[in-house]
Amino acid sequence: MFEILFLGTSASAPSVRRGLSALIVKHNEHRFLIDCGEGTQRQILQSGIGFKHLNRILLTHSHLDHILGLGGLMSTFMRWESIESLEIFGSRNTLERVKTLLNDVVLVGKKPPMPLHFREIDPGVFVDEPDFTVSTFPVTHRGPGCLGYCFEMKARRPFLADKADEMGVPFGPQRRNLVNGQSITLEGGRIVTPEDVLGPLQSGTKLVVVGDTGRTDDLLEIVSGADGLVIEGTYLDEDAEMARQFGHLTARSAAELAKKAGVNQLFLTHISRRYREKDVIAELQSVLPTAVVARDFDSFSIKRES
Repeated sequence: MFEILFLGTSASAPSVRRGLSALIVKHNEHRFLIDCGEGTQRQILQSGIGFKHLNRILLTHSHLDHILGLGGLMSTFMRWESIESLEIFGSRNTLERVKTLLNDVVLVGKKPPMPLHFREIDPGVFVDEPDFTVSTFPVTHRGPGCLGYCFEMKARRPFLADKADEMGVPFGPQRRNLVNGQSITLEGGRIVTPEDVLGPLQSGTKLVVVGDTGRTDDLLEIVSGADGLVIEGTYLDEDAEMARQFGHLTARSAAELAKKAGVNQLFLTHISRRYREKDVIAELQSVLPTAVVARDFDSFSIKRES
């Protein structure tokens, strides 16, 4: 299961109720901050999630409304908060701009307050944990090096507790060994194999996060069958030509992508302050009634339905 916490859901400029682009993806002790618009550090504090474990930042692209908050965040780490290390992931183009912001504006010859690593990434898996992966893929927006991110739980065979009970497998290490693919021997000499107590292989939860994008046809394969999709919807369909001009989506086009790809739950973000929220919701849900227009500090759990 993954959890998402929206910290900023506005497009280009903040509004009274919406901050600039930022969200956190959580899984157990892991925290990933995706984008860091201006004011993100305050949103982190107001959300109550705090800075602990928030040591991996994934950037979708280099536009200021997605990275400018890194300056304030680093300043906070220098004076008020501390973390053991910080990794910033992104394309070469994005990282070059971030390095200028942090090294030439914030740090100005000083050492960062923690080990700081800039991780240039190419399409494919770049985080491989025992139970999940994070991969990146190209996205079409204005300028080079725009990326999206896919979080996916690894496929597993569910443990069939009823069968284990029937066979007399005790609770504790022996059940863990079976889950890990090891046969066990019970008192009395009976051998129990993983095949006896594990069900068929099941694919894991899939969450896709797309930053700014002007196309959906090149996203269909990657978002197909996702349990959760976070994607922008800057414009309404009445301004579709403006959306194409600036490399953005309308709420309708985002919903049509999710419907065509069989996405279980769609979350729309990056909402222009020019529109009333109820109009965005109406357009979005006219295509996909279950879709959600995310608000700052909304939190959702994403898991695969059995």
